Amino acid sequence: MKIRPSAIALFTLACSTALPALAIDYPARKPGLWEMKMGDGAGGANSAPAQTIQQCIDAATDQALRDMGQGMGKDTCSKQEMRKEGSALVIDSVCRMGTTTATSHAVVTGDFGSSYRMESSSTYKPPMMGKSGGSFVMEAKWVGPCQAGQKPGDMIMGNGMKMNVIDMMKGRPKK
Repeated sequence: MKIRPSAIALFTLACSTALPALAIDYPARKPGLWEMKMGDGAGGANSAPAQTIQQCIDAATDQALRDMGQGMGKDTCSKQEMRKEGSALVIDSVCRMGTTTATSHAVVTGDFGSSYRMESSSTYKPPMMGKSGGSFVMEAKWVGPCQAGQKPGDMIMGNGMKMNVIDMMKGRPKK
């Protein structure tokens, strides 16, 4: 069975934004429509195709997503460290994914106002679904104001499926 890079990427993204207020605060993103392209980082013939997601956010939504990630990390991660190295943020974490321990190292660069990039590598002990490690790259760019009919929290997946993550967090359907 092949591990879907999007699942690992979303988990790692959640863990990387799951950091409590440490010496360095995780930067807030500019409100508006963000496009995030995620791939497994391998780039070879066996690599899964990159996934593209668009997300409409405002300041409150961005904070709610960071808070949600913080809660996930609190329950699943025994180590969460973030430090600034030059202009980059470096994030190291050790998190449980079922019976597997994922040890991850991520480097985030960019300004969070127009674009940012996260490169992450992880090892899995014991191997998860036959893989002992993996990597992914996420490139995000601000594409402008949210489109007409979008509200903060709306995510549009690569296949066109739309969901509102804030409504999902509250346990109610999108209106």
